Amino acid sequence: MKEEKKELRFFSIAAWKKEEAYLRMQHLTGWRFTGVTSAGVYHFKKCEPEDVIYQLDYNPDGLAHKDEYVEMFRDCGWEYLQDFAGYSYFRKPVSKMHGQEEIFCDDESRLDMIERVYRWRILPLTLLFLAGLLPSLLFNIFSASPYSEIFVFVLSVACIIYATVLCSLGYQYRKCRKNIKDTV
Repeated sequence: MKEEKKELRFFSIAAWKKEEAYLRMQHLTGWRFTGVTSAGVYHFKKCEPEDVIYQLDYNPDGLAHKDEYVEMFRDCGWEYLQDFAGYSYFRKPVSKMHGQEEIFCDDESRLDMIERVYRWRILPLTLLFLAGLLPSLLFNIFSASPYSEIFVFVLSVACIIYATVLCSLGYQYRKCRKNIKDTV
């Protein structure tokens, strides 16, 4: 039987709860999360099935003081796993928890994390779209180049895909923010 496995998964930046649930389910079925790589490949090692809570925190400021940041969670019993795409991954067995524990002490801090994700991820993507892709499209629309029609088509498709992704991320952000604000 295999002792290690890899799975290709994609979670949007606003879907950290789904990612946490996915990692927990893997551990419940006997696969301990060991890391994720840039292509969205999740790595697991065979283990005894156990109920383990996985939590993600998005805190680029924490990475500037990484030792203190990780130690703060370690003092509360959370095991630091890795950083990936701005998120820090932590886990803690349910058997070592006192009630329902989360790395966020309240909904205000969770809302703060959502806003950090938006500020550090979605806004730069929007600026890249507005500063890079749209001007290229407009330039090629008014260009007299024999290849401009091909470029316009390719850039139009890219703009549609990019705009769809940005709208989807914006919708997910607003939905998460609303859900958290409704509970505050």
